[in-house]
Amino acid sequence: MTAVYYQGSGRFTVGPGEVRPPAGGEVRLDVAYCGLCGTDLHIGRGDMDARVKAPQVIGHEMAGTIAEIGTGVAGLAAGDKVVVRPLDSRGETAADKGISHICRDLKFLGIDTPGAFQSSWTVPAFTIHRLPPDTDLKLAALTEPLAVACHDVRRGRVAAGETVAVIGGGPIGVMISLVARARGARVIVSETNASRRVFVQGLGLEAVDPGESDLARIVDDVTGGAGADVVFEVSGSAAGAMTMTRLAGLRSRIVVVAIFSTPPPVNLFDVFWKELEVLGTRVYEPEDYEKAIDLLVGGQLPLADLITSVEPLQQMPTALGQLEHNPSAMKILVDCRT
Repeated sequence: MTAVYYQGSGRFTVGPGEVRPPAGGEVRLDVAYCGLCGTDLHIGRGDMDARVKAPQVIGHEMAGTIAEIGTGVAGLAAGDKVVVRPLDSRGETAADKGISHICRDLKFLGIDTPGAFQSSWTVPAFTIHRLPPDTDLKLAALTEPLAVACHDVRRGRVAAGETVAVIGGGPIGVMISLVARARGARVIVSETNASRRVFVQGLGLEAVDPGESDLARIVDDVTGGAGADVVFEVSGSAAGAMTMTRLAGLRSRIVVVAIFSTPPPVNLFDVFWKELEVLGTRVYEPEDYEKAIDLLVGGQLPLADLITSVEPLQQMPTALGQLEHNPSAMKILVDCRT
């Protein structure tokens, strides 16, 4: 078996992995595919060395099959196709108010504990979501980021007939746009990168360049001056944080999806004047995973178009570099069986 280990200071090594038999309440998985994401990029730059304890296997956007089942596990069987919801909330306390997915002592599999860039992965059984037997495991590796988008759209209470503005046309921004459109909303995507705009337009979505167009005017034109019903800030940019309140109409919702390492300026006068709601959103809950699986297996969304390439496990460090330096890339998957 093979595994990719993060060694700290932005370094990775490829070497033999450990096939760990499942203890009680655990399952061992044969990992088929695992996607690379922005969190993996942050780890690979060394930005999360205080949290990721090297040497450690990372990765969390996975799909695979059950290989072994530990004692006390019901409802699962060897050979089941599954995905992992990589959250361990067993440290939850009463002070967390029952909001398990963002409890204070939350452990994220693939960051705080070993992850999926390995051929065999042993995880708590409560993290498992079963897939239909005929599910394409390549597409299933998109379940985790799609669940993020489902959670974001649910938090934004997007409804049919509403106008949605998405600031940032990266993978999560695109998935939010697709999920919102599936709910019957009209979606306008703001993206500075030309190749990404072309990609977004190829999916049948509206995409504009905020550097060349007055985004607020465009939103006003399509809404009769009413503004967007829901705005998603996914760019993580100071410009996006300033723009989000301009795009929002009266009593509209702003959903902050991006992670801002430095607090940006926000126009709180707009929040006051328009009676705006500003909503935070983080990871997902079980129902978001089930919704993502429904969308994935239902074929409602053009998810296969988001897969830029599939690379062998031994090339995972190189693939991570490709993701960082190719602005056109959406999702790069790693084939963990190779």
